[in-house]
Amino acid sequence: MVLDAKIPDGPLEKKWEKHKFESRLINPANRRKYEIIVVGSGLAGASAAASLAEMGYKVKCFCYQDSPRRAHSIAAQGGINAAKNYQNDGDSAFRLFYDTLKGGDFRSREANVYRLAEVSSNIIDQCVAQGVPFAREYGGLLANRSFGGAQVSRTFYARGQTGQQLLLGAYSALCRQIAEGSVTMYPRTEMLDLVLVDGQAKGIVVRDMVTGAISSHAGDCVLLCTGGYGNVFYLSTNAKGCNVTASYRAFKKGALFANPCYTQIHPTCIPQAGDYQSKLTLMSESLRNDGRVWVPKQKGDKRTPDQIPEGERDYYLERKYPSFGNLAPRDIASRSAKEACDDGRGVGPGGLGVYLDFADSIKRLSEKTIRERYGNLFDMYNQITGENAYQTPMRIYPAVHYTMGGLWVDYNLMSNVPGLFVLGEANFSDHGANRLGASALMQGLADGYFVIPYTIGNYLAPQMGKRPTTDREEFKKAEAAVRERTKQLLGIKGKRSVDHFHRELGRIMWDYCGMARTAKSLDRALKQIPPLREEFWKNVNVPGEGEALNVALEKAGRVADFLEFGELLCQDALERRESCGGHFREEWQTPDGEAKRDDENFSHVAAWEYTGDNNKPNRHVEPLIFETVHPSVRSYK
Repeated sequence: MVLDAKIPDGPLEKKWEKHKFESRLINPANRRKYEIIVVGSGLAGASAAASLAEMGYKVKCFCYQDSPRRAHSIAAQGGINAAKNYQNDGDSAFRLFYDTLKGGDFRSREANVYRLAEVSSNIIDQCVAQGVPFAREYGGLLANRSFGGAQVSRTFYARGQTGQQLLLGAYSALCRQIAEGSVTMYPRTEMLDLVLVDGQAKGIVVRDMVTGAISSHAGDCVLLCTGGYGNVFYLSTNAKGCNVTASYRAFKKGALFANPCYTQIHPTCIPQAGDYQSKLTLMSESLRNDGRVWVPKQKGDKRTPDQIPEGERDYYLERKYPSFGNLAPRDIASRSAKEACDDGRGVGPGGLGVYLDFADSIKRLSEKTIRERYGNLFDMYNQITGENAYQTPMRIYPAVHYTMGGLWVDYNLMSNVPGLFVLGEANFSDHGANRLGASALMQGLADGYFVIPYTIGNYLAPQMGKRPTTDREEFKKAEAAVRERTKQLLGIKGKRSVDHFHRELGRIMWDYCGMARTAKSLDRALKQIPPLREEFWKNVNVPGEGEALNVALEKAGRVADFLEFGELLCQDALERRESCGGHFREEWQTPDGEAKRDDENFSHVAAWEYTGDNNKPNRHVEPLIFETVHPSVRSYK
């Protein structure tokens, strides 16, 4: 299989403008003749649905939440990047491009990343026009702060609620189109299958999560904007509902899954409190602007932080990475925290924590200033831990957060399945092996507001009048398969809960494919997952009925997909015999413990093709070609 990324030729800085000019156009009168299906209503989905409807297309938008306002994009805290150079500190679109490419350990496409940097400033203007209340300086200009992996201040923010405010902006645009009748919204509705007609994505099968009714919807194309797969690890910073099902069902219909082993571990999370905790909570990376990370120098030091004098503290990020200090990128900061805890210098229960200390900043800036910048984050920390972080350091530890892998897409954001577009975290395209902070919101909104409105026409223009009806055999077969799977899950009547299997899968994934991976650990995971999956289909207990509200049934379908996808993730990690970004193979590291790439053999995208249940998928390769930036040793020292 040849993977054609359809990257335009010409100079890097001209590619996007050239591509927009050469893309197919659909006149406004004809746009009303198309129906577009958008699955997901977070930043990517809501912005895409609103933008396409504003252009004149008819849009159907589906989400499993009761409202688009509850999409997981709302949980993003720290900010969104844009190269406006308001701080006059040397920023530019090219520098944002380079920082993002380097942050991903040179494992992403140059052209995609440059386009992302190029349109970043437009996102801020769009959101300000929508009324997003970004923080401002005294003179009225929008404020900026720093994030990991950059030496300039380019992150726009709304306290620690940036994702919520950006989502409300996109939601307001979406609501306007709903009121206009251009968007039909389907809340509490979950996509369970993709429908192909003559090899092209032309519809979906969904389940009404309130009534249990299964139905089909046809369209001229399908946009998946369904987020990431971090909950394959069970414990993550993701909302409990986040899942891989839409992407994985598309994978089983022929869409390639690219780089699934690229998962991000966020260094700034509240440590796990107990064995039966169901999720973890993120503390924004922005806190590392004013908080200093440290552990005791002495192993097993059980003193409270106020009893440990300055000379007996190890500010290890400042020591190891003096150029970036506490704003080292997430993968590097996470591994450094693990290293300190593995060395016996961790703090808190079980020694699985490090301190994030704001004492110096409070002394320098005042508690009032810190409250203005991060007050809601400190309140959240207090509610969860019962500790006052203004008076004693926060305790943090790495946790699964974002996923850089996703369905393979070309420059137009279309997968290898014609008519199936994938936006935001659900695709693989922009972040390489590690996402820099404040770039998830940037990508989701760039894809929805400024990329897909231009590129979708290349596919749709010749599709006029070809939209099928749901009476076709392809829809009937897909519906029948969904009903049969539902019946099968309800009929097992085993003795173990769905959560039991999810928790066991998460333990395997975290222990053997977490922050550090080896051939031995991955082989162990690949031997343990299939028996667990087999037991699931023999012994899971899914109470209730299919034609009704049934949360256990929803979970069961998602966990069944995770049990298959987890094996794919581990297989990808085993085949990628190098360390890069968040994918750290212990066999490939420098003498000082940094990730060691193998550009000769692995400077490519690994895209996996489904070949049938219990069969090993085929691995296809898209070479990464660097015309402007030469990959170098990724150093933040």
